[in-house]
Amino acid sequence: MDLRIAAALCLLGLPAQAEALRLATWDPGLSRKGPGLLLRDIAKGDPQVLAAAQVIAATAPDVILLTGFDWDLEGRALAAFQTVLADQGHPMPHIFAPLGNRGMQVGLDLDGNGRLGEARDAQGYGDFTGSAGLAILSRLPIGPVTDHTAALWRDMAGNNMPESEHADVQRLSSSSHWDVQIGPLHLLAMAATPPAFEPRNIARNRDEAAFWLDHLPDAPFAIIGNLNVDSQDGDGDPSALRALLKVTQDSQPRGAWQPPQDGPNAGQKGDPALDTAEYDRAPGNLRLDYILPAQGLTVTGSGVLWPAPDDPLAEAVTTASHRRLVWLDLDLE
Repeated sequence: MDLRIAAALCLLGLPAQAEALRLATWDPGLSRKGPGLLLRDIAKGDPQVLAAAQVIAATAPDVILLTGFDWDLEGRALAAFQTVLADQGHPMPHIFAPLGNRGMQVGLDLDGNGRLGEARDAQGYGDFTGSAGLAILSRLPIGPVTDHTAALWRDMAGNNMPESEHADVQRLSSSSHWDVQIGPLHLLAMAATPPAFEPRNIARNRDEAAFWLDHLPDAPFAIIGNLNVDSQDGDGDPSALRALLKVTQDSQPRGAWQPPQDGPNAGQKGDPALDTAEYDRAPGNLRLDYILPAQGLTVTGSGVLWPAPDDPLAEAVTTASHRRLVWLDLDLE
């Protein structure tokens, strides 16, 4: 292992040689305003791209779900990022990153504003096809995948979809829903729409999480990704999250440091150590990113990568993204 990474792991209190399977999820902010721009930035050594690779390498996951990475047809940006990761001492040779719903236009006025072809007329909000998609990188081979991304919202049992003339077209997933096998473990991966900006988004955010309640495999699993809802704070409907917490286990990953609980954070009800997203506006910092393993699985460690300002890794963390990486170690033996 690269000595720089080993030193960072020691500072974070993480094991340099973990025997358990380390899972991680993170929105690294690797999305740009147009197609091809992320690949350009990777090629020119953009500091934010390098910082994202440093954060991942320092955490050393066996498998990571990235919930904000631009898709391109030939996968060139992801392949280039794999090279950056390997240069940081943490190669992750196996990937899964098909096209998701963000930016996928259907030629209809889905938001009902009388105009076509806008970001909110896509299956999931996005300025271009593949904007801020999902990507799984792994040190281990990726097994069979069941892709639920094309499932229609109306077909979900007990859905809260508002009445819509486009119900025969509108998909549930604003990005992707995947059941991805890594060895015996099923990763139930997703990234939900924020419960804001459009009236329907609170219902859609809730239903995107609730989808897994009817799709839990009869095998070891972990729900992983950006659920985009906090059980205590914010404006979303946390009922589906709370239902998922009853059928999984929550190790409550915690950050090593939390910003002062004033300004937009004043008056929050949740534990700030659990937050995974930093906002300088109301409602303040939130817990939006989760790894929820099945009951009965053995969790040996977990955390949120939120170092103190004087930590050597702090600059990379804040340069990369306003979101914070969540990691969890599982013993599957």
